[in-house]
Amino acid sequence: MPELSDLSLAGLNPHSVSLALSWSSEGAGMGPKPLLHQPWGHRGFTSVFSGRASRKQAARAQDPVGTMETYRNPTEVQMSQLVLLCHTNHRGELSVGQLLKWIDITACLSAERHAGCPCVTASVDDIYFEHTIRTGQVVYIKAKVNRAFNSSMEVGIQVTSEDPCTEKQWSVCKALATFVAQRESSKVKLKQILPLTEEEKVEYSVAAERRRMRLLYTDTIQDLLAKSVIQDDLERRDCSKMVPAEKTRVESVELVLPPHANHQGNTFGGQIMAWMENVATIAAGRLCQGHPTLKTIEMFHFRGPSQVGDRLVLKAIVNNAFKNSMEVGVCVEAYRQEMESCRRHLNSAFMTFVVLDEEDQPVTLPWIQPQGEEGERRYREASARKKIRLDRKYIVSCKQAEVPLSVPWDPSNQVYLSYNNVSSLKMLMAKDTWVLTSEINKIKLYTLEDDKFLSFHLEMTVYTDTTQAFLLLSDLSRRPEWDKHYQSVELVQQVDEDDAIYHVISPILGGADSKPGDFVILASRRKPCDSGEPFVIALRSVTLPTHPETPERTRGETLCSGFCLWKEGDQQTKVSYYNQATTSFLNYVTTNVSGLSSEFITTFKACEQFLLDNKSELALSLQSL
Repeated sequence: MPELSDLSLAGLNPHSVSLALSWSSEGAGMGPKPLLHQPWGHRGFTSVFSGRASRKQAARAQDPVGTMETYRNPTEVQMSQLVLLCHTNHRGELSVGQLLKWIDITACLSAERHAGCPCVTASVDDIYFEHTIRTGQVVYIKAKVNRAFNSSMEVGIQVTSEDPCTEKQWSVCKALATFVAQRESSKVKLKQILPLTEEEKVEYSVAAERRRMRLLYTDTIQDLLAKSVIQDDLERRDCSKMVPAEKTRVESVELVLPPHANHQGNTFGGQIMAWMENVATIAAGRLCQGHPTLKTIEMFHFRGPSQVGDRLVLKAIVNNAFKNSMEVGVCVEAYRQEMESCRRHLNSAFMTFVVLDEEDQPVTLPWIQPQGEEGERRYREASARKKIRLDRKYIVSCKQAEVPLSVPWDPSNQVYLSYNNVSSLKMLMAKDTWVLTSEINKIKLYTLEDDKFLSFHLEMTVYTDTTQAFLLLSDLSRRPEWDKHYQSVELVQQVDEDDAIYHVISPILGGADSKPGDFVILASRRKPCDSGEPFVIALRSVTLPTHPETPERTRGETLCSGFCLWKEGDQQTKVSYYNQATTSFLNYVTTNVSGLSSEFITTFKACEQFLLDNKSELALSLQSL
């Protein structure tokens, strides 16, 4: 067996060969911590107001005067509401529609505080309801702007409830909403958010990746539905025990009055969502012949505005029923006059309901019988959407410690794995508790202890063009040119312009009984959205059926690692590498951190020389980037 000093940044240990410098440590961090989860209720897609005790202790150490203890985000808005009988359903629970209205108003006020002009709801990301709120309890809603773009901004929302008698509190849900600023006299150009705390920096950085996902959302769903192989057992089910889908169809019309609209006469997005929830609940109730509970709302996307005087037609139908849940589709159309033949499509959404027994456990639901070609299409697409929702919730929203190192790769989770890959690295980068451990040959080594992970961060300045360095380092096929622990790299799949999957083989590093190692790596790269932001190259392990583990090799894994590159001047780039390691990787990391090994520095210097040797090679590639 080699000495520890003979190993590289790969995270190698006596039992498992891991990748050099970035891709090989066993541990890592997941996406936004409330995520959105986090997650974003779900984790990662909505991480807005999370904070850990260790962060608070570190913040106090850096802020002995206590100024940050009283710091409040200038865009933050809080709403507190006592739940009265008029807000609840027959079970004494707060109506989800009423909650959606309060959420929308709070988020809109936060957006308008930042924009300084009227704002309208453009979209609301997936919402997962974790807890029901009852009569007499208090609802607390906090909203703040995470990031502003040209004329739109992302607002993070957190909802909690409290029993004033016992002072017990519950997390109800978290959400992310997009608002668009509107000014009649001139084109809106929003000022940028200046993040100050670690949490704000994380949300600011990840917001760009979430925006990218929203813009691709419709195309992604259409593509996934087209490619998904949907299996069902309609032919084997007993039709006598099935409920015809048409029996669940509901239609309702609403006249938009001044109380339903904002000060500009535009219908509140929350009011439209509340009406949608109402018809969806009625449709779900027709299937189960009971009182359903809403658990999940898929992303709302408003395709156009609605004003006072509009007539809104809301249609709902149960698309599919699974063992303990059902999907209800809702569509909203608008028209101004009764004689209008053309209606405007405002919104469509899918809501998931369950029916709970007296012990709050989900009951088994009757099957749905689709009718006609359109009904069968909705039925099958609902099955595909269920898988997509599970992928999205699991990959984007789950906690760090709950994620396996390697996640199966397939078209249904492609977008979300890419999102998680980049956002995890951005969150690791944004942490403000990094400690400088050493500086050798102008290379700085930082460490960070967070939960069960020990992370390290290497930083150097290279006199080369930032875009050139980005192209060179994002192409893993060139890694063997500067890292001796990369024996060969095979491009398995070029997913798209920014994502690729590689199979990496590392040489035998141990004794006679040792085996070579291999890795299946998803590499995701991102160019900056704004000036001052880094180029990002994120890497994580995935599994592919075409590249299973073999007895001849030791499979290595990584969950969060990669490079961030900043332009610091003409032909000058700050190169930072991040890696998050678990306890099995601890011995190797601490050996380098304590100075007993210099492999971190040696490998990073080789990377620097590689970038310098190839400074003038990519002129043609730069023109096409």
